[in-house]
Amino acid sequence: MTATDIASEFPKTKRDGSKGHVLIVDDEANARNALAELMDDAGYSVSTAADGRTALLQIEQVDPDVVLTDLKMPGMDGLALIEHGRPMSSHTSFIVMTAFATIDTAVQAIKLGAESYLTKPLELDAVIAIVDRALERTRLSREAAQLRQRVDDRFQFGNILGQHPSMQRLMKNVAQVARSRATVLIHGETGTGKELIAAAIHQNSARKDKPFIRLNCASLSETLLESELFGHERGSFTGAVTRREGRFKQADGGTLFLDEVSEIPMSVQIKLLRFLQEREFERVGGNETLKVDVRVVAATNRELTQRVEDGRFREDLFYRLKVVQLDVPPLRVRRSDIPLLASSFLRKYAAENERPVPGLDEQALQHL
Repeated sequence: MTATDIASEFPKTKRDGSKGHVLIVDDEANARNALAELMDDAGYSVSTAADGRTALLQIEQVDPDVVLTDLKMPGMDGLALIEHGRPMSSHTSFIVMTAFATIDTAVQAIKLGAESYLTKPLELDAVIAIVDRALERTRLSREAAQLRQRVDDRFQFGNILGQHPSMQRLMKNVAQVARSRATVLIHGETGTGKELIAAAIHQNSARKDKPFIRLNCASLSETLLESELFGHERGSFTGAVTRREGRFKQADGGTLFLDEVSEIPMSVQIKLLRFLQEREFERVGGNETLKVDVRVVAATNRELTQRVEDGRFREDLFYRLKVVQLDVPPLRVRRSDIPLLASSFLRKYAAENERPVPGLDEQALQHL
């Protein structure tokens, strides 16, 4: 089978206005052509293949949104097609059709990654509904992958700008600590980019595919902060009409970023300390002990040593948080980075507003 042979069976691009691309795989020509016509009428662009091996070549070249495949075919059957096709096109949804329906084959198809399982003779309305649903799953999968890529691009070290030696030292330390499991305390003035540093730590760690959960500890009252962190049981306080999972549970497997950690009340500090020591906690009003795998990254714009001396922050919690401390320098001590940052912001907002701005002249830079 050559590329020319393949080209005769399917369009290389989606037609304008199509809902998505469906690849129909069936060794029976009449069934294949009838399904192709049905999908075309439903607004899809369609390609077809008479066997599994031809379908694999098409999957590799076209990356279809949905593959609608017969189960029983000579050579490579539908299950083998799913097994080999899924790694090639991770976002594609596979739907299996067969006149030989058994529980075992249905279970096997789902285990291999099939989105759904249809029994012949097909109900045409059901086919369209299932393909539409599979297309939605594919769309969400592609969007999630694109979002992860944008997050990767935003938080990679190269996008944290700073040529000053203090920033270069900071980014070297971030790269080292990101690969560890250590709790991190980020110290810096307001506006220095502490959350950006925390996100970079998460995004360049082994936890990058797990949640990165943020919580500003200064924005909530004592009761609400405890509930936000650890969750609560139904009826544990006025207004608690249902059980609610806290940020620690939401961040399981990932990273919890606690901004303005210096503002946590003493009563909540005790529970946070216990989590850092034992990696376990209870919901507010609950007795069940929960264990989660969460890395804590905290940030503050205050001197915690002074808060400890004043009796407003527990010394043992301070040292639990400060396994590694990163200090983010303010812009006033790295003024040489101002032209770099200004040019970056200018390009970003000029592009967002579709305004052609060539750059900053020397006079503007001098004023900065």
